[in-house]
Amino acid sequence: MARHSKFRACPLCEAICGLELQYEDGRLAAIRGDDADPFSRGHICPKGNAILDLENDPDRLRRPMRRENGQWHEISWDEAFTFAGERLAAIQAEHGAAAIGAYLGNPNVHHFGHIAYLPALLKLIRSPNVFSASSVDQWPHQLVNAQMYGHQFLLPIPDIDHTDYFLMLGANPIASNGSLMTVPDVRARIKALTARGKLVVIDPRRTETAELASEHHFITPAGDVYFLIAFLQALQQLGPPRLNAYAGKLQGFEQAITAIGAFRIADIAKRTAIPAETITRMASDFYQAPRAVAYGRMGVSVQAHGSLCQWLLQLINLYTGNLDKPGGALVNDAVLPITGPGTSPGARGRWHSRVRGLPEFAGELPVSALCEEISTPGPGQIRALITSAGNPVLSTPDGVALDAALSGLDFMLSIDIYINESTRHADLILPPASFLTQDHYDSVFNAFAVRRVARLNRPVQERSLEERADWEIINGLGAAFAAASGREWRTLPPPKALIAAGLARGSSGLSMAELEAAEHGIDLGPLRPSLLERLETPSGCIEAAPELFMQALAELQSQALPEIDAASLMLIGRRDIRSNNSWMHNAPRLVKGKPRHQLLMHADDLQSRHLIDGQQVRVRSSTGEIIVDVKACNELMRGVVCLPHGFGHQRVGLQLRRAEAVTGPSYNDLTGRTALDGPSGNAALNGVPVWVEAL
Repeated sequence: MARHSKFRACPLCEAICGLELQYEDGRLAAIRGDDADPFSRGHICPKGNAILDLENDPDRLRRPMRRENGQWHEISWDEAFTFAGERLAAIQAEHGAAAIGAYLGNPNVHHFGHIAYLPALLKLIRSPNVFSASSVDQWPHQLVNAQMYGHQFLLPIPDIDHTDYFLMLGANPIASNGSLMTVPDVRARIKALTARGKLVVIDPRRTETAELASEHHFITPAGDVYFLIAFLQALQQLGPPRLNAYAGKLQGFEQAITAIGAFRIADIAKRTAIPAETITRMASDFYQAPRAVAYGRMGVSVQAHGSLCQWLLQLINLYTGNLDKPGGALVNDAVLPITGPGTSPGARGRWHSRVRGLPEFAGELPVSALCEEISTPGPGQIRALITSAGNPVLSTPDGVALDAALSGLDFMLSIDIYINESTRHADLILPPASFLTQDHYDSVFNAFAVRRVARLNRPVQERSLEERADWEIINGLGAAFAAASGREWRTLPPPKALIAAGLARGSSGLSMAELEAAEHGIDLGPLRPSLLERLETPSGCIEAAPELFMQALAELQSQALPEIDAASLMLIGRRDIRSNNSWMHNAPRLVKGKPRHQLLMHADDLQSRHLIDGQQVRVRSSTGEIIVDVKACNELMRGVVCLPHGFGHQRVGLQLRRAEAVTGPSYNDLTGRTALDGPSGNAALNGVPVWVEAL
């Protein structure tokens, strides 16, 4: 039996680990970490091995599927494109441009054939109603970058390999592989960090990352903003800001620091569960460290004050001179640039949602508005929806209401490989061919990596004549819609041509031939200071006091602590290393083993409610309720309960045989559409008050 290996990077999560794919007689037989990859160094997580399940999944769609009278049947690609183009054009002709909406799911950012091609299709459609998973995730990061540095993707990344003191809030890279800090083999990197310095984790749960940390401190959900204000106030008492490196490149810093210094926190311990003296001690350690960095991720972003938190974290790094400094926070000078001319800097408020008047950001509206824009009658109502690699019924707030709204659309088109909780409402599903058959460059997560790395992923297997790549599907839809609506569509070239054009825009000096020859990838070295020379603000300076955040700070000062029902608990989310949101629960390798769906609750909270470990409970919020198994967990602070995202597959009409057998309800049956981070419009999914009771 002939066996040979081919090499690619994994596209299933943010770590972009190098993979060695072993073939036997042309069939993918095994996957292991690529020992020769200079970035991931042989590391592989369970999601990498699950590609075997994804490739062989009998439920995976291979050809276009049309739903008629509740029944699915295959049609040809030509029929599918014509049907989609004519329906979309007719709806827009009758009801206007806004009548077509689009939702882009998390996987879009993981494949070049989606992320580089979809903008052209959306531009052709000309609808203001574009939504994505970004507004249930990282919008506060992007907004802060845009306001302070002039571009949403001028993202300062923790230099984890060289820092001496890492302050981490609401992040669990052991489970997530870094997210907006692309960092494969993070366990080894954390162990190296704690051997030479300190990792301090602030989180309501003692996570897998917190177990490896030098220190862990519980914090009240959504109390991060008060912790960060107190931290900055402590820095002001310790010594002057270290701003020499930013001379002539900094505006508004004194104004911001003065406002923060004047902020009065009535009872820091009550608001955060962390004593004031502990915060002062941490600030002193941070200030004295030769190289330090402050970083907050998902748990910080998806809360009521996510943008303020991300702004305050940037100010901490700036105050201590650790912004744009080795061992601090550095912007990656990516081989394939995602900043600079021709990219979207991240404007805000150019239009607003029809029903609630929520401001647009970076060309999108908050996804929390999607349901009402579909279900509320009137001019501009969404009557047709395009989803691309997304499952908003499980991934966005108030999934029950959105589920109902999708059933009332005049037309729904999905680019997806599964009939899932959302696409079951579609009239047409167009499934992309395997990513293993396509050229790919991870333009986003290479740009957020903790080192300057590059890797061109070449096809490692042939696709059949009956399959279409994702970029071919988008070209087909664009041409069909243009023909039906009397507009012009320019067919976009294959990915390799667009990747080469992007490479030519960069400053790496790498040629396409060099990328192609390096099958294991290229490491161009550690991150280096580049932010100050790449600022895209109108002033050419770091804007430390954007009016948007100064106003939000003033409003926070005037807010009293909300009245809390003593019987309620605060709900937070979590992620498991085997979980990839909602779209990989049909993979046996990722759902086998112990259950991971339970509601975690401290033993004292169980006892006070006369509940016992393992029983089923009802969890109620102001939005809805779920039934779930409860599990005692003393790694969780009292008064907090914790539930994973991405479950809830027990719905009629799915064709996901393995996922349907996975026990667990949907987190977003409890979250509400009105809970938002004010400046960005990001959904506030953490810190949701809930009531837990026996059935």
